[in-house]
Amino acid sequence: MSLKAEQFFDLAGCPCPNDLQMVSYPWDILAEIPRLIREIVNKNPGKYKEIAPEVWVGEGTNIADSATLLGPILIGENCSILPNAYVRQNVLAGNDVIIGHCTEVKQALLFDEVHLPHFNYVGDSILGKGAHLGAGAIISNFKSTKKPVKVHLDGAVLDTGLSKFGAIIGDGVEVGCNAVINPGTLIGSKTIIYPLSLVRGSIPKDAIYKDSNNIVPYKN
Repeated sequence: MSLKAEQFFDLAGCPCPNDLQMVSYPWDILAEIPRLIREIVNKNPGKYKEIAPEVWVGEGTNIADSATLLGPILIGENCSILPNAYVRQNVLAGNDVIIGHCTEVKQALLFDEVHLPHFNYVGDSILGKGAHLGAGAIISNFKSTKKPVKVHLDGAVLDTGLSKFGAIIGDGVEVGCNAVINPGTLIGSKTIIYPLSLVRGSIPKDAIYKDSNNIVPYKN
């Protein structure tokens, strides 16, 4: 089964485009985030400020006093980390990213302009440029059966071998309020997910997901 990052993303919005392009499957990049953070910081001396142990931020980024950040983390330029946000270990974020009130992010790659504004959970996932989660939307990363996460695409099933893997969310995806994205979900670029949806499997790009039996083309 062929599955490349370019099927979901314009890599120009990625903080590590070459590395993401080289991995066999997009989720393989998640284990590389600690290394990537060190390499980006070392290759760009003076560009990022270390505000806490292994927590690096770019120019123009604002972090609320009540936010909690646990390294290794790298957050790009002109980002906003809002009150009571919780960003923990192995998060690599691009520029103009918002991580909002009571939002938790861990082991994630966030492209430029990702918005997670309030009460979101994002674990072990990749979100493309301009992806947005409505209030209360979560990306679940762990199966209740505790079995490895499998990805379903075009009738094929791929065992990721990962006990924790959330989702691949393409560029410009809009996820409605209180939607739940199940482990191993793939969502193509510019797709809209209705509020309160329960989403699993592979959702095509340029679509409107109303429910699992009602996915229609998005004519924007």
